[in-house]
Amino acid sequence: MTTAFRAARRAARAEGAGDSGLSRLIELHAFNAAGDAAVAISLAGTIFFADPGGARGPVLLFLGLTMLPFAVVAPLLGPFLDRFSHGRRWAIGFTMAFRAFMCWMMADAVASNSVALYPTALGCLIASKAYGVARAATVPRLLPSDQTLVKANSRISLAGVIGGALSAPLAALAATAGGQWSLRYAFVVFAGATILAILLPAQADATAGEQPVGRRERFHLPNTIVFALRCNVGLRLLSGFLTMFMAFVLTQNPFENWNHDTTWLLGLVIGAAGLGNTIGIGLTSVLRKINPAVVVVVGLIADAIAAVCAALFYGLVACVALGLTIGIAQAMGKLALDATIQRDVPETHRTSAFARSETVLQLSWVIGGFLGVALPSGHPVVGLMLLAALIIGWTVFVLIGRRRDLPAPAGA
Repeated sequence: MTTAFRAARRAARAEGAGDSGLSRLIELHAFNAAGDAAVAISLAGTIFFADPGGARGPVLLFLGLTMLPFAVVAPLLGPFLDRFSHGRRWAIGFTMAFRAFMCWMMADAVASNSVALYPTALGCLIASKAYGVARAATVPRLLPSDQTLVKANSRISLAGVIGGALSAPLAALAATAGGQWSLRYAFVVFAGATILAILLPAQADATAGEQPVGRRERFHLPNTIVFALRCNVGLRLLSGFLTMFMAFVLTQNPFENWNHDTTWLLGLVIGAAGLGNTIGIGLTSVLRKINPAVVVVVGLIADAIAAVCAALFYGLVACVALGLTIGIAQAMGKLALDATIQRDVPETHRTSAFARSETVLQLSWVIGGFLGVALPSGHPVVGLMLLAALIIGWTVFVLIGRRRDLPAPAGA
């Protein structure tokens, strides 16, 4: 265990991350993902797919609830964090401490079967999203001189995958004694993360050369970010659709010879998307030079092709391939979008830009999920064909919009 810990520390500090302070943020994000995994395991089955028979009402309620945190993060927390960007360590630390408190309250609510579970869970989710935008806005301040933003983001995300994977079994073990115990475990994790946040290097709070944000000043996203965001909208829409549509299809109309193994079948398809997400993060971390604009376009086109193939050759292999492709494209596309925002948005507006982009992406995922729930699960090929047509149309729209936004040649 000690050897593994030392190896992880060396990996986090590699390529100048130790000197710049990025390694501290990498370690912090691993704790964040570990806590999030514990919370997810604790609350599994309370709302989302609690009825294995496929009741759509609770799922639609879940989709609506996932948008509520962004109603707070985008218009309120983003601008607030921009105004107080000099206290980024304390802002991140507060999101961790708040989640620790919410986890303790949720544990009491679970133990007493209280309705307080729902507002505390919502508060925990809001703090999680606030951490995400604050952390993303901090990365450029801790970036090593010889490392790209895309690679730095991928290293942080990879640490999150590892942290979540290591924490999940521990949380599941604690949950065997009751859901409240895995939440108390999450409390301990977030309490530790609070200390790590406060111990981030002072450079995370540096504001040298930054201009204060005027009260009435408005910032319009550059075309590079609008383009990357539009591409990611398509990627997220596909992800939301796949999660919801295939969940209902595979539980109610499984493939031949899989009638009694629908849980494993669903795990293969949805798990392929999770595996693809990890592969995408790993690829981005390994590749030395990455053009964010190319990454988002290739990801969108790859998803369109995979959707067409899944509709034409509907079956287990095609659906697993679709899930894998969607996972890879979504991970790489999101990392490329984050790098574009970090590169092209001034520090004084960066947190607000991240909050706005996260809101748009979550809305896209929810719309995709609504489509997946609304379409009849008895005709999966028809649903996949409609999805393929939608994503092809969106790809054409994005590429045409990109050409229109390009500057005219000199002398034109």
